[in-house]
Amino acid sequence: MNAIAEPARLAFRAARSSDIDATVVLVESAYRGEASKQGWTTEADMLGGRRTDAAAVSELIARPGSIVLLAESDGVLLACAHVEKLDTAGYFGMFSVRPAQQGGGVGRAMLAEAERIARDEWHCGEMQMTVISIRDELIAWYERRGYRRTGVYKPFPYGDERFGIPKCDDLRFEVLVKSL
Repeated sequence: MNAIAEPARLAFRAARSSDIDATVVLVESAYRGEASKQGWTTEADMLGGRRTDAAAVSELIARPGSIVLLAESDGVLLACAHVEKLDTAGYFGMFSVRPAQQGGGVGRAMLAEAERIARDEWHCGEMQMTVISIRDELIAWYERRGYRRTGVYKPFPYGDERFGIPKCDDLRFEVLVKSL
């Protein structure tokens, strides 16, 4: 599917165990390797290795208060995100859009649906996320959608290859928040 899907044609649903493999492929294609360089969200220049695996996605699907949200068009998986209820806040992570679909509104629609779930279904007052702090273009994208930088940083898990193999030594996460 090369054409940009119209966000109005997206169908959202929670991932099931039968979606694990497709979800891993999507996440990897958006963040790692040469395929990810087709889009603008790649981390391939700062991280090698895997972004996720089947065990991690399976755990997120099974975790109480957590969903892996999928966006599809005509039965084709275009985007996913992990959305979790953390007390009075929602958490948004593992956000992935097929590289060929990036820039066409699919990501904005996915983020809006995740925020709707946190606000309307879970009654959360804000959405939180962590973003690698040197991802200036990505952080600017979130800021245009109402997120703000908090100045709160979390260390990157150097040495834990489940999160990738760093190609630089200045990685850390910054917490972004948005009032819902």
